[in-house]
Amino acid sequence: MNTLMPYLIIGAIVFTLGIFTIIYKKNAVGILMGVELVLNSVNINFIAFAKFVDKGINGQVVAIFIIILAAAEAAIALAIILNIYRTKATVDVTELNEMKN
Repeated sequence: MNTLMPYLIIGAIVFTLGIFTIIYKKNAVGILMGVELVLNSVNINFIAFAKFVDKGINGQVVAIFIIILAAAEAAIALAIILNIYRTKATVDVTELNEMKN
């Protein structure tokens, strides 16, 4: 019973957990982890579709690009979070209202 559906279900669960993490976390690091969960769920779907539908390496290539993008995004986001922490002494996104202006 090697079908596409279990991979899609796992991808949907991870995506849903990532969205809930982004919505409900007030900590900037927690929001960053939610974004990483969403990107990982997309990787699961790309690789599953590449295995069952495409039969090529297109899904794996896109997944590698997403992993590279996620690493760069994490590095930049952590640098921004550290800079905010140095200036405001908090990483709570509800207290950072100066970014709205």
